[in-house]
Amino acid sequence: MTALFGLDLKDKPILIVGGGSVASRRVRRFVAEGARVTVVAPHVSQDIERHAGHGDIVVHRRGVAPMDLDGAWFVLAATDDPVLNDAVAQWAHERQIWCIDASDASKGTARQAAMSKHGDLGVGVISLGAPDPGRIRAVRDAVAAHLDGGEVDLRRRRPGSGRVILVGSGPGDPGLITVRGRQALSEADVVVTDRLGTAELLVTVPYDVEVVNVGKSPDRHPVPQREINSLLVGRALEGKTVVRLKGGDPYLFGRGGEEVHACIEAGVDVEVVPGITSAFAVPARAGIPVTQRGVSTSVLVTTGHAGADPASIAAMAAGATVVILMGVTALPEIVRAAVAGGCDPETPVAIVENGTTVHERVTHGVMADIVRRADETDVKPPAIIVVGQVSQPGLLASAVAATPEL
Repeated sequence: MTALFGLDLKDKPILIVGGGSVASRRVRRFVAEGARVTVVAPHVSQDIERHAGHGDIVVHRRGVAPMDLDGAWFVLAATDDPVLNDAVAQWAHERQIWCIDASDASKGTARQAAMSKHGDLGVGVISLGAPDPGRIRAVRDAVAAHLDGGEVDLRRRRPGSGRVILVGSGPGDPGLITVRGRQALSEADVVVTDRLGTAELLVTVPYDVEVVNVGKSPDRHPVPQREINSLLVGRALEGKTVVRLKGGDPYLFGRGGEEVHACIEAGVDVEVVPGITSAFAVPARAGIPVTQRGVSTSVLVTTGHAGADPASIAAMAAGATVVILMGVTALPEIVRAAVAGGCDPETPVAIVENGTTVHERVTHGVMADIVRRADETDVKPPAIIVVGQVSQPGLLASAVAATPEL
């Protein structure tokens, strides 16, 4: 009977004997776990050389000796010589050190699991019979995809300390939330969502998860920010996992910093899961690169709530790309200030409404006529305004044609 255990190898001395492809794969794994890795082999791969060059591991370019195992917590015998691997496994057995024999798992005292991580959960798959790495990796990948797809309820079952996970849901398309963000939703006892948090993501949340909508719009703030902060902290102090689902990225004009500060001040554990910001993702999906070689090499992101701020006006006049969030209402004021500040009235402008969703719509114009065009097309928030040469329709096609081969 094989017993399954998880070993904490962080800061533990690990010995790897061998420097080929198997050793290289395991080096990456052990380094990621925070282990102190020593490799002993006459010759090592370029990957191991790079790790050594960065100071991640120690390499001794020679043959292995029994004394190399002294002080080790774990040993991997991964040479291309089965006899030598068996000998290393025997030395480890005599010293009561866990050891994986890469040539024959039955000769070692441990087997490497194919692992995947999902927030604070780890899932491992091992073969109980003859080793079959391809098989266990296939099972691991299938289980991981199932978990990361939000198909499994990952809520904690035992009472414990509550926590808040601040999740950026991305620009609108539910497929653009990060893997960690989707995992966090599967862990939630409570979801506090705003108007721009992707509604489709909430379809996968179990029915008994409490969902609180605190959504804001430009002219309507039904739940003040201080009450949102209090809600997050209060539910967490009840021992619940609270996911604060916010559109875009929580730290880009999303007041995420205030919510994190409230949690820290209350002594509540808080995790921030960055989101794909709409400032860059929405233009990209609409075919607008915010920087482009030979066109624009800098970008400034601002908010229309500030009106026509001097920094963005100066950037427009200098030919930089300026991305304006929440700027539909202030657009006439911004245009007037930009032209007065030296911005060319023929500067291209694009407005992308409901970016990355099925309702996406793009309105093109130039500084001199964009307000009129926005009125004609009845532009409504949420929308991203992109000012600069990158906003020209068909820019990418013309840029590719004009770019010499490198």
